[in-house]
Amino acid sequence: MLLPLHAGATLAMVGLIWFVQVVHYPLFQLVDSPAFVPYENAHTRRTSWVVGPFMAVEGVTALLLFALTPDGVGRPVAFAGLVLLAIIHGSTVMLQIPAHRSLSVAWNEQVAQRLVSTNWIRTVGWSARGILALGIL
Repeated sequence: MLLPLHAGATLAMVGLIWFVQVVHYPLFQLVDSPAFVPYENAHTRRTSWVVGPFMAVEGVTALLLFALTPDGVGRPVAFAGLVLLAIIHGSTVMLQIPAHRSLSVAWNEQVAQRLVSTNWIRTVGWSARGILALGIL
């Protein structure tokens, strides 16, 4: 049950991050300036409800995979998954959250562009985790 649960949460995040990277974040620039702050605040609040459960399940199951190392899951693979998750969460805390906080106060083209460009860290990281998750299934 651990492996499918982990893969499901990880693959859900792969799909979500690609949608955010290619569709959602680039469309920020099309929101009229007076409407942007309420839009950003609603976006952040609603997105948390969608990604939060997947990220929690993914994090707990990644730790369990490393701690328990079930048959068929090499410890180096489980460790690599944790390292990728640390990079993803580090990027989230150090780059994306501050950008969203800035955008929640006022539209800023440079901050929005930085959000899109730095989000590639998470997009690539989750894509790699998706490959690992499929490999251990």
